Amino acid sequence: MTSAASPHPTGGLNTLVISGRVDADRAELTPRGELVHGCADILARTLAELPATITRVDLDMGGVHFMDTAGLQFLDVLGDYGRERATTVTTTNWNGQPRRILELAGLDTTDPLRPAAHAPAPAPAPAAASAVALERAECVHVLQSEVEQLRQAIASRPVIDQARGILMATHGCTSDQAWHILRETSQLSNTKLRDVAAAVTASAESDGPPPPPELRTALNKALARRHRG
Repeated sequence: MTSAASPHPTGGLNTLVISGRVDADRAELTPRGELVHGCADILARTLAELPATITRVDLDMGGVHFMDTAGLQFLDVLGDYGRERATTVTTTNWNGQPRRILELAGLDTTDPLRPAAHAPAPAPAPAAASAVALERAECVHVLQSEVEQLRQAIASRPVIDQARGILMATHGCTSDQAWHILRETSQLSNTKLRDVAAAVTASAESDGPPPPPELRTALNKALARRHRG
């Protein structure tokens, strides 16, 4: 039993594959990849293929290395499946960035579906429901912001690593020293770290443009401080 997503529209390897096995009335599923747009549909297809005799579904999430707010939809599909079929559903072994998202969402990181096992709470009063909706909206906004920051960090890493290598080769510094030079240059010039790294990398190419004057001044100050240190 295996269900897979198509490649992510951005061209990355944002693929979700769910493999598993059925043992009597229990299904063990193992998602691998990323919980991004489309992951809930992949899960729904996988669950639809399970025999009607299943009374327990356990998911090992250890192979999931990234999730955005679509991961909350993934959990909603699981919760609905469990309630509609009176089936026990668990998701365990969360780690890394997905575990951080669960923490931000205020969910149990050992098994975010655990509250679903309890009796449903009484419906909140309208004012309370409004407060809950606002809190959830704020939570989703925080999640989206953190996910976007993570994506930008991942995208920036190659050019930053290149710039560190150039500084190490040009100025005889260590990798850590090169990192501090880039970061200090960013702070002194009030320029994003990625833009500093891109300027350093571009200037190292044949006929490459030199960094802008304010960046060049900040870089020279950061280098001078390293030599004094």
